[in-house]
Amino acid sequence: MTEVIREHGAHKGRYYIRQNGEEAEMTYSITTPTLVIADHTAVPESFRGTGAGVAMLTQFVADARAEGFKIMPLCPFVNATRKKHPEWADVFTV
Repeated sequence: MTEVIREHGAHKGRYYIRQNGEEAEMTYSITTPTLVIADHTAVPESFRGTGAGVAMLTQFVADARAEGFKIMPLCPFVNATRKKHPEWADVFTV
């Protein structure tokens, strides 16, 4: 799997993976310094089954812990995946 890259702005950001000219991404909105909303995940068919979505979310969780913010999982993929990982409960707010 290719590296997960983060673009972080003042109000929005995203995690993405580029591979063979295509891109998977997970976007977020920053509401406060301690609350970030996971908005959307888009994974092209060519990435399906590669773990790209989980890789981006794993990095998102690691960054939340390191930077001290909580994630509100409005994205259906993020919400469903966090339920499969109870060890991530400390970074999610629902």
